[in-house]
Parts: sequence; C-alpha cells; structure tokens
Amino acid sequence: MTRYVAAVVLLTLVYALALGSFGPLDLLFGAGLSAALLYFSRGFVFGEGSGRGPSVLGRAVAFVPFAFAVFWEILSGTWEVTLVTLHLRPLIQPGIVAVPIGGRTPSGVSAWAVVVGLPPGSFFVDVDRERGVALIHLLDASDPETFRREQEDFYRRYQSKVFP
Repeated sequence: MTRYVAAVVLLTLVYALALGSFGPLDLLFGAGLSAALLYFSRGFVFGEGSGRGPSVLGRAVAFVPFAFAVFWEILSGTWEVTLVTLHLRPLIQPGIVAVPIGGRTPSGVSAWAVVVGLPPGSFFVDVDRERGVALIHLLDASDPETFRREQEDFYRRYQSKVFP
C-alpha cells in the first residue's frame, strides 16, 4: 500500500511541475489522474500478476544502461545512414528481416518496436503472431542472422531488465 501512495504522490508532483501550478484543484485532479493511471497499469508498474517482471526499483536502475545502449544504437545507425547517404558506403541489400519475438511480453514488444525504430536505418514493420516473429526493415539486410543475434543480445543484456 505504501508504494501505491508513494507512486501517486510522485506522479502528482510530476503532474504539478509539468502544469506549473500547485493549486488545490490542480493537485486534486493530478492525484486522481495518477491514481487511475496506476490502477490500470499496476501489473506493469509493480510487476504484479504474472510474477515475471522486475521490481520498480530494479527497472529504474536498469534503465540507465538501457538508455545508454539505445543512445549508442542511435549514434551507430546515424553513422551508417550518413555513410550511405554520402555515397561513402554502397547500399548493399535493404530488406525485411524476421526476428523471433521469444519471451517478450506485449509491452516488451511495444518497447522493442520503439527502440528498433529510433535509429536511422531500421524500422519496425509488423508482428506476425502466427510465426512468432517481428518484421523489421533494415537499410542493410545482407546478414539477417547477425542482426537476429544482436537483437537477442540487446534484449537479454538491456531490455529484459526494464521492459521484459
């Protein structure tokens, strides 16, 4: 119960800071909105129900290396697209690669879709639930096995600790 109250207070404070107002009605509305959001996302936020997810504190700590890894992916993707755009590297074989979803939860697949789409040169196309794969368009799809291994390694090392 304490963590719910602490989360509502923290979210209300963030709401008030974003709004730029600490008026009583604004705080009341922020608290109601925070409580409703926490209620409907409690399984994800607090890891209840499935027992699969890490704790909130564990997710917060694991988010730092996750964010740095995403930033590095953005930088390397930008570099690759720059080289192709300036004709310093040839455009070899763009295409779509099917990557197994594995043990990712629906929210994990959603987070993965955002992460894959952030760096230039890759785009999350669709999820094929029947085959259990995600379809990702790549600027260079000449070695799909390497890309699949990289995605699995990224999930195992960084994402699974924040967005399982």
